[in-house]
Amino acid sequence: MSDELRWVLIIGGALVIGGVLLHGLWSIRKNDSRTLVQEPSAAPDKKEAAPESEKASVVEPQMSAKLNVNDEPELGDLSISIDDDEPSTQVSDEPEQAPEGKTAVQDYIIIHIQTEEGLPMQGSSLLPLLLTLGFKYSEDGFFNRHEDASGQGPVLFRLANMFNPGTFDIDNMEQLQTEGVSLFMTLPCAGDSLPSFNMLHSAAKKIADEFSATILDHNREELDVATVRQYVEKIREFDEL
Repeated sequence: MSDELRWVLIIGGALVIGGVLLHGLWSIRKNDSRTLVQEPSAAPDKKEAAPESEKASVVEPQMSAKLNVNDEPELGDLSISIDDDEPSTQVSDEPEQAPEGKTAVQDYIIIHIQTEEGLPMQGSSLLPLLLTLGFKYSEDGFFNRHEDASGQGPVLFRLANMFNPGTFDIDNMEQLQTEGVSLFMTLPCAGDSLPSFNMLHSAAKKIADEFSATILDHNREELDVATVRQYVEKIREFDEL
């Protein structure tokens, strides 16, 4: 009887141990299958998060432009085309290409009239002087000297503010203060070249005398006889083209 009981206990214990082992193996496989199912979804989550970090690192560029009315314009950047009675001013580093059959604007004469520091030209005095010299205000903000003092005929040369923005506000001339003006003459000239240059030079002298100013050449150096001769020679060269 004792032997039979012992075999029953042995067989029962083996069954219990086997059941425990089978249950453990089944639990391990179940957990592994869950892990395999969940792992593929982890990668897309990381991918979706990436654009957010990239987007956060994008900084939009900002542009800022300030205009100082006391800055002087560069001489080489300004060319004035005289084709009609009211020419337009264009910023260019190269000579303008004219339509076929017309002469291209290739150069210009420029003379500056600059006052002493702290003694600016007053618009209230400048305007009547310019009108006396035959200048006419144009819609683009410059004063033009036409072939006829009444404002008729082609523009021979122009007068601009020596300092930015380079133009004049005719409605606020009484409040204007500037330490210099510039006279421009395009080559080839719309009228008789040498007489036009003589008129420009004469106007520069009268403005300089009125404001006790100094006449400067295109290099901002005091205008002398040698430079005037260079200008005359340049004008003659264009006349021969």
